[in-house]
Amino acid sequence: MRGEILKNYFPALSFFTKNRGKLTKKMKNLIILFCFAAAMLPIGIGTASAQKPNVDSILQKVALEKNEDKKVDLLVSLVSSEINNDPQWGIETGLKLLNQAKRGNNNIELSVAYSFLGQGYRLLGNNIKSLDYHHKGIAAAEKSGNLSILAFAENQTAHIYKDREEYDKAISLYLSATAHADKGKNEKIKGWAPSNLGAVYLATNKLDSSLMYSQRAYEIFVRLKTISNNAFLFTNLGGVHSKLGNTPLAISYFNMAINQSVGTPNIRYLTMGYTGLAEHYQRFNQTDSSVFYAKKAIAVVNNTPFFYLCSKPAELLTDIYEKTNCDSTLKYAKIFKMAADSLNSSKVNQQILLMTFDEDLRQQEVAAEKIKEAQQRKQNIQYALLALGIISFVILFLALSRRHITNTKVIQFLGVVALLVVFEFLNLLLHPFLERITHHNPILMLLALVCIAALLVPLHHKLEKWATHKLVEKNKAIRLAAAKKTIQLLSETPAETDKNKES
Repeated sequence: MRGEILKNYFPALSFFTKNRGKLTKKMKNLIILFCFAAAMLPIGIGTASAQKPNVDSILQKVALEKNEDKKVDLLVSLVSSEINNDPQWGIETGLKLLNQAKRGNNNIELSVAYSFLGQGYRLLGNNIKSLDYHHKGIAAAEKSGNLSILAFAENQTAHIYKDREEYDKAISLYLSATAHADKGKNEKIKGWAPSNLGAVYLATNKLDSSLMYSQRAYEIFVRLKTISNNAFLFTNLGGVHSKLGNTPLAISYFNMAINQSVGTPNIRYLTMGYTGLAEHYQRFNQTDSSVFYAKKAIAVVNNTPFFYLCSKPAELLTDIYEKTNCDSTLKYAKIFKMAADSLNSSKVNQQILLMTFDEDLRQQEVAAEKIKEAQQRKQNIQYALLALGIISFVILFLALSRRHITNTKVIQFLGVVALLVVFEFLNLLLHPFLERITHHNPILMLLALVCIAALLVPLHHKLEKWATHKLVEKNKAIRLAAAKKTIQLLSETPAETDKNKES
């Protein structure tokens, strides 16, 4: 198998050698990286299939794991080839995780559960139900505050719009997922959205952007030593170089994608590779080869849940046979219509449009609520600082003033008020952080506030003791000065007193 892979890799190396001066820097880097990775591929990669994860074992570990980042890593380990190729497995796993998430009231698990369910129904062609689950997944991810999980939920949601060729909406979600993943801690998720952006930009003929994001995703997967998405990336890169006119390199990429998918459960990636190769040959007027690979693309997913992927190759065959073979034209036109209707019937379009509008409206309301909460928190912090400043000034004035005798109970009362104001100020300042690390758990929030109070109370006692001591010393000094003056007046003779009065 390695020999077969390297045989397809040599045209890429040959093309690079012959056209070195004509290639952009990005293309050179990508070809070098591709050639290096191809040489490093293990023997039997084309026939090896990913080992199915032990769902029950992983879910038990997820339930016991307290560290948020480790919990995310465990959940991401569930994302195997099954989620992209076995709708029933995705739905069953999603339901198990959903029940566990509801018992533990955990938004991270809840978001991933909804994303699994959404992917399962997407693969079954039920985009309405899929989109509903994905919107719930995004909402749960937002509540969790975990950016990696939010990126995962947005990436999965964007697939619906990519399938339906609503590319503007898909690009918006993929870009948002990329930004959130870059800020998150899970490395594997960082490569998913860029790989899909490569496909969407290819479909919209933005070849530079497609090449940039595909290269970025491929570098991430090479660094992580994962090959599960490589066939998809090779198909994208083949399409880019096909449109750029780099025929040998394009064919090499398509063959790499096909070889990596043959004999594995990844029939979706296999049919994408065949479709890409069929479109490439049609682009260069090699009709026989185009027909051959288009028919193979249809045969791979025929009588499977992925029948909707027949749309592109069936449309291609319909166009080819339109002027030469009426029977074949009708046959493939019917296949194209059936595949296209599963995604784009008028009823589905209307429902998807309504759900998209509702989600956009919800996102606007969430954004507006966040702005309002931030402004309110800022205003409350300002009020707390103002109150603390006034109280501190009064305490210092009473404690340090040399002219007024003050009751210590006043200082103690003001000290208690100052303690409450400081506690409220810290609560306002730290509340978003505490919510994020405790996942809105009321018990953990209470414990965190108790810890803050436990630190503040001893400090309050020390400051109160200092202020009271200063106040007592000041009062003693004032009384002593008054007593001295009285004694002095009493010890003077009447004549001296009258003289002092006259003076």
